[in-house]
Amino acid sequence: MSNVATQESTTSEVDAVIVGAGFAGLYMLHRLRGLGISARVFEAGDGVGGTWYWNRYPGARCDVESMEYQYGFDAELPKEWRWSERYATQPEILAYANHVADKFDLRNGIQFETRVQTAHFNEQTKRWSVTTDKGDAVQARYCIMATGCLSSFSVPKFKGLENYKGDWYHTGNWPHEGVDFSGKTVGIVGTGSSAIQSIPIIAEQAKHLTVFQRTPNYSVPADNGPIDEEYRQMLAQNFVEHRKEALETQGGVIRAFNNQSVFEVDEDTRAKAFEERWKRGSFAVAGAFNDLAVKKDANDLIAEFVRKKIKEVVHDPATADLLCPKDYPFGTKRLCVDSHYFQTFNRDNVALIDVKNAPIEEITEKGLVTGGKEYEFDCIVFATGFDAMTGALTNIDIRGRENILLKDAWSAGPRTYLGLQSVGFPNLFTITGPGSPSVLSNMIVSIEQHVDWISDCLVHMRENHLETIEPVLDAQDRWVEHVNEMANKTLYPQANSWYLGANVPGKPRVFMPYVGGLGNYGAKL
Repeated sequence: MSNVATQESTTSEVDAVIVGAGFAGLYMLHRLRGLGISARVFEAGDGVGGTWYWNRYPGARCDVESMEYQYGFDAELPKEWRWSERYATQPEILAYANHVADKFDLRNGIQFETRVQTAHFNEQTKRWSVTTDKGDAVQARYCIMATGCLSSFSVPKFKGLENYKGDWYHTGNWPHEGVDFSGKTVGIVGTGSSAIQSIPIIAEQAKHLTVFQRTPNYSVPADNGPIDEEYRQMLAQNFVEHRKEALETQGGVIRAFNNQSVFEVDEDTRAKAFEERWKRGSFAVAGAFNDLAVKKDANDLIAEFVRKKIKEVVHDPATADLLCPKDYPFGTKRLCVDSHYFQTFNRDNVALIDVKNAPIEEITEKGLVTGGKEYEFDCIVFATGFDAMTGALTNIDIRGRENILLKDAWSAGPRTYLGLQSVGFPNLFTITGPGSPSVLSNMIVSIEQHVDWISDCLVHMRENHLETIEPVLDAQDRWVEHVNEMANKTLYPQANSWYLGANVPGKPRVFMPYVGGLGNYGAKL
């Protein structure tokens, strides 16, 4: 009897449960409140910010320009917030998230340090029953997953990790107090985006840093610096209109895109275009010509240009060659943006070890073994990425009609309609879910697009007295087919990337984001 009473005392009802208090969860809560729809947010961390709350590794910063990576729903926000750099650091983005939470008084709708464990749909009541690790039991008409695309970090199951006597860290779950590597020998496993950002910083602190690389990455210089004040003021004054225009673009960022084929110009013109965009920094070089992502012979030209740049920077020819990607097309893995990454390998205290043909065999008490040789370290950093797009969802016990587990429904790869909903899971919404532009776009623009659509959908349901909404199977099948068809028109599937789940052993190899562009996707919405 006492257990029943306890359960009943913690049961509450709301219109919507929102899981996650990152940029998606914050805006979703704000929109629903404005519509008179009651909502409760559960957040595992003790603060807002989502990915920018958890990812505090050295050098963490956004690879989308600060002036583009901010909310567009409120005309005053861009005027009152002043970004200090072209590419904001993690602490500055987290401060921005906190500013938004305070400005719109959102904290009182969020329950922190609470992880959602189950979300089950009751076919009789047409409600979601949501439970947490803190004993909460909530009944909600709508369950909205604002769990993020890169929030479930992935630690490889290395043999012997439990025996390691030193300290080890994962870039996706960094200690909030920071880590001082001064005077220490450090090994870092992985050369993806978080490693490329953190390696130059760790190398400046550590006595010695050894980088273990399985697959080299294409990376372009950020050309970071302070924001031009005149530009900031101009954009801030016109940001609402600017955001509307961004929603019509390919990736949610307004940038100059050359609609010529790389083969329509002569060699000198091509070289000048690559060089000019390389100096401009960030993703500009990827838009130098319109066929770099779809034609292998066109991609070969930009790939060779980037390899040449790497070899110009890295002094040791053997190290430079190891750092040059050769097995996949340029841009088909998440293109990295760096500040002095390749230059770091010219330091005397940095070594590069290739583990592609000699994988890490085990973690020992003192370090790790690869190629039959033991390397000893005071600390090991795992920059091994995330169970992207689906991990944060399938880690929760989500059950729809007929008690179907979402993880089982997605056992052969995620299946959604527009990345927003799945057959058999009524009133369950996934913000920037698999099958939407998400990680191939400016995430904050995609988030706003989805939140606005979900908000409009819930208003429509309320006004028309509709109880549930979910896709029909034919529409979902056609959308999944379309997502794959679009991906196969590009070079993206030729890389073993986290876009396909290739970094997680046993995960189905399915291309998850929609490559058709934010503008085209918005028209379909």
